[in-house]
Amino acid sequence: MASVVRLQPVDEENLEPLLSVAAAEAEPGDVMPPVEAPAGWSLARREAFREFHRASFGGLDGPSRTLMFAILSGGEVVGMIRMTRCDEPGTVETGMWLGRSARGQGIGLAALRALLIQAAGAGMRLVVAETTEDNFGALKVLEKCGAKLLENDGKVRAEISLDSTPPAL
Repeated sequence: MASVVRLQPVDEENLEPLLSVAAAEAEPGDVMPPVEAPAGWSLARREAFREFHRASFGGLDGPSRTLMFAILSGGEVVGMIRMTRCDEPGTVETGMWLGRSARGQGIGLAALRALLIQAAGAGMRLVVAETTEDNFGALKVLEKCGAKLLENDGKVRAEISLDSTPPAL
């Protein structure tokens, strides 16, 4: 079972620990958009990671319309979860990654539940996510959070309505 999981907005203080987890326990393509840089966690890719996350410092109303949170378990940064404002009013899209050592412990479920509470507090009514039908871990977490799953050609769109009672931690 997961230890206490907290979400902390990504900022300069937790950005380097987040990068350290990403570089040690994830592939670049799993934690950031593609960039023109040497393969692996090169200096250029590390700087692109920093800039990608700094772009979210303005939050849901900033230029990127994204609020990113460092996921902390046992007081340590173990991954990231975000919500990005969609064009449809009251809707945000979410995505998450965890370092390999944090997977399979219930941390993703706890993080998504905490994000749903954040989204509801920000006035959102719907949280959506996109994944693939072979991403069993993500699908399990989404289902446990009450997502309606819509499959189409190997892709899955998850929709979590926040109009009902806010999810409990």
